[in-house]
Amino acid sequence: MAGMVADLTPNAEKMAAAAGAGFATATDLADWLVRELGMPFRDAHHVTGAAVKRCEQLGCDLSALPIAELKKLDPRIDEGVYSVLTPKASVESRTSYGGTAPSQVRAQIARWKEILG
Repeated sequence: MAGMVADLTPNAEKMAAAAGAGFATATDLADWLVRELGMPFRDAHHVTGAAVKRCEQLGCDLSALPIAELKKLDPRIDEGVYSVLTPKASVESRTSYGGTAPSQVRAQIARWKEILG
């Protein structure tokens, strides 16, 4: 493993594209609907599923789904929803212990450096 990592040359552009593929931000959409609109999660899950289905029909990602399409699913959805529909925003929002937010990753690095000393 160490040899593989030592020889690794990451391609940031390809990694970013892969991170946003496959509706990776669907959970972020559902969370936004709950947090911003006060929607019960079971309803947010349904709306998110409908949004993903519409994206598949249109051949686009959630971040590219037109606001008019989102408003068909719930008229209260506004442009603010796009602030959570990026891989970067998704990663940064996971601030719970062990989450993907940079602050959590740094905390785990520090923790393991101390443990492994």
